[in-house]
Amino acid sequence: MQFDYDLFVIGAGPGGLSASERAVAYGVRVAIAEEDLVGGTCVIRGCIPEKLMSFAAEFSRDSENAAGYGWKETDCSFDWQQFITAKEQEIHRLAQVHTKSLQEAGVELIQGRATFLDEHTLEVGGRHITADKILIAVGGKDVKADIPGIEHAITSRELFNLQQQPKHLAVLGCDYIAVKLGGIMRGLGSSVTQIMIEDRILCGFDEDIAIAVTEGMTLRGIEIYNNTAVKAIERQGNELDLVLSGKHQTTLSVDTVLCATNRVPYLNGLGLEKAGVKVAGSAIEVDGYSRTNQAHIFAVGDCTNRLNFTPIAIAQGRAFADTEFGNNPRSLYYEYVPITVSSHPEAAIVGLSEHRARERLGEGVRCYRSQFRPLLHSLANRDEQIFIKLVVDKSSDRVVGAHMVGEKAVEIIQCLALAIRLGATKKDFDATIGIHPSAAEEFFTLR
Repeated sequence: MQFDYDLFVIGAGPGGLSASERAVAYGVRVAIAEEDLVGGTCVIRGCIPEKLMSFAAEFSRDSENAAGYGWKETDCSFDWQQFITAKEQEIHRLAQVHTKSLQEAGVELIQGRATFLDEHTLEVGGRHITADKILIAVGGKDVKADIPGIEHAITSRELFNLQQQPKHLAVLGCDYIAVKLGGIMRGLGSSVTQIMIEDRILCGFDEDIAIAVTEGMTLRGIEIYNNTAVKAIERQGNELDLVLSGKHQTTLSVDTVLCATNRVPYLNGLGLEKAGVKVAGSAIEVDGYSRTNQAHIFAVGDCTNRLNFTPIAIAQGRAFADTEFGNNPRSLYYEYVPITVSSHPEAAIVGLSEHRARERLGEGVRCYRSQFRPLLHSLANRDEQIFIKLVVDKSSDRVVGAHMVGEKAVEIIQCLALAIRLGATKKDFDATIGIHPSAAEEFFTLR
């Protein structure tokens, strides 16, 4: 059968972009369909706008430090509208960069949502397209909790485009998305109340990390309501009343409610059943080479049942292209993927938490910890702390986990990830001479 394309990609996010550009370099005919701006969730309403907002949120605390170093204090206020405008300009610039990259690579960009008609045929904007191989890279979407009155709440998608900054924001959720958005909005000057039915924030993370982040959030003025459920959301004029149960049995009045409790693969309208593609739970089921149950249909990124992070999607897309078109079969190794929480304070981890290590290794685990005030905050006399932790397999002396909360955590853990992935031991850490004075050197002095 003669196909229109050798490869058709559904979704121009990180996974789809990396796969299409790598595949076309092998000389295959590639087209990619996208219904939104090119760049996907990461560029449009995910890690890029979140990071820009995180940068903006830190400036108020930078000014506090500056006063301790002799800079005269000045009145400082945040202009929400100016930031939103600048953020949108940057997002559209990045989308154009990705669009131009596709054009220069020779990938055809087709605007619209692709829907399967059969195993090899798709429809995009009324056009029927056939392809030998098809890659699904549609990402995920926010899902609101099932609460009466939840229609009054927003998700992160809407948060980044609000015309006015919330005065008092209630954030529903305890995972890294909810935590970082709550911290960002508090740093920008909004009052924030974090509400969760769980015992604590960041349930999947090391408990010491969760405690350190909680302390930092509390220090910044965020109210945390744990073991608390939202029974209903009721509009009262310009206010929203949250009827709470559990540990905090009260009614909380705010002007904005952000629901950040769950994300699921964005599979709506794909017509997967017409192509016979198997879905497990809410995600597309794939093997180690991103192949679905249909040998010519593949999936990468947040629509699959694997780690949902931008670098993972990029790596999966490139590995798929190398395997299918480059005669270089390869799959990814997920054991030591560094993970960040752009919270305030920020946190980052690589490897096993203490709990997971003990599940795997039993009592053969030793942990090393340190908490200290970084030098930067000494003159301003700010009670800002850094927490670091190493998790070690006693039998081999191998470091199986590194965790950090505090400034530069992301950059430091990113660098440690390589050493830990290559099997660095605690003796290797002890023998390493650090740079003084720095926060990173503390990882080499833990005893």
